[in-house]
Amino acid sequence: MIRVQEQPFDAGQELMAFKAGKTRVGGTALFVGSVREMNGDAAVSAMTLEHYPGMTETALADIEAEARARWPVDDVLIIHRHGRMLPGDDIVLVLASSAHREAAFAACQFLMDWLKTKAPFWKLEEGAGDPRWVDARESDDAAAVRWTTPQ
Repeated sequence: MIRVQEQPFDAGQELMAFKAGKTRVGGTALFVGSVREMNGDAAVSAMTLEHYPGMTETALADIEAEARARWPVDDVLIIHRHGRMLPGDDIVLVLASSAHREAAFAACQFLMDWLKTKAPFWKLEEGAGDPRWVDARESDDAAAVRWTTPQ
């Protein structure tokens, strides 16, 4: 399931709802990404995420489908926020469940790596000076590459 929303989410409530009634699941992996107060040496007082409705959901659905094709996951939940957020605010929640933990861990990590590199979100950071658009990080690209090379 995919949700792109402006409002905050409660990771604990989302986890409880996600797990409800899933008695064949042996492992659920969870990742929450939050706004940091620093980006490298630059202070961050706020961050605005922009996206194109429709295109974003399609891209996230493709990423979810790829995870489901690679691992025997029982279920996946991706919640990604857009709009203006402050340091400490949660941006993204990814849950992946499977009968066994290995698949849940791998799918969750894959989902985050591909979200960071393939999802059409644009980040504008505010801090000292003029707002600045955040470029993709080489470390994110390097993390995503491991999923495109034979294991």
